[in-house]
Amino acid sequence: MLRAPRHQEREDSMTQLHVETGSRRLDGEAGVVAELSWAAATDTGRRREVNQDAFLASYPLFVVADGMGGHEAGDIASAAVVRRLSEAVQNPRPVDRDAVTDALDQAVEDMELEIGQSDVGTGTTVTGILADTSPVQPAGVSWTVFNVGDSRVYRLVGEELSQMTLDHSVVQELLSIGAITPEEAEHHPHSNVITRAVGFSGESVPDYSDAVPERASRWLICSDGLTKELTDYGLRHFLLAAESPEQAVVALMGAALENGGRDNVSVVVLDEMVTSD
Repeated sequence: MLRAPRHQEREDSMTQLHVETGSRRLDGEAGVVAELSWAAATDTGRRREVNQDAFLASYPLFVVADGMGGHEAGDIASAAVVRRLSEAVQNPRPVDRDAVTDALDQAVEDMELEIGQSDVGTGTTVTGILADTSPVQPAGVSWTVFNVGDSRVYRLVGEELSQMTLDHSVVQELLSIGAITPEEAEHHPHSNVITRAVGFSGESVPDYSDAVPERASRWLICSDGLTKELTDYGLRHFLLAAESPEQAVVALMGAALENGGRDNVSVVVLDEMVTSD
């Protein structure tokens, strides 16, 4: 688990980038083995003074939380979410959808205790993937994808990149009803307005979906500080070009900062490879 310090040097930030890495071997029946490897990092960006992003990269849970820049103490909100989800991973109870939802509810209580009530409020997006901890099957690892807000999960299978989450945002709602085109969405004046978040309005229950098992794939979990600077084509390019999750994280982060780094940037990349005798 890693949360960036509240204040980081803004000049030449890539030289100070700390990348967290990890791996896990999952054994199934009849010689089936899944090898997971991952890397993760967060950066304040070029224009922010405080990093309100946080992430968790600890099997079986991989998460990015983006504290609301327009709301008070977004860094406290994202840290509360990551802390509670980390506790769920360490708890003997299996990590499932209910455990994730319970952790988010506890995080909201933490926010209220730490910050108190305010007219502005506080909140955070959260998105991630959860691995099924039962023995891996020949078809691959079973995953659950979840999100609240506009941080995203992508999956690269072969050369095809798919966005696995649907933004909870005004722009996405306009896209869904055909009111604007994808091209118009990229430069829409309300691109930062989200309709759901953990903490400042409504319930914190994420949207959950199951991902079809694949024998080989590369996952990307990121805050909108990355997708503001890179198109899906750019994301696909760097994910395909990198030989390892660590190289992918460094390349994606570097490209986002080079393109302006207008927001905090958090990236988690995970590879899965399933083999059998």
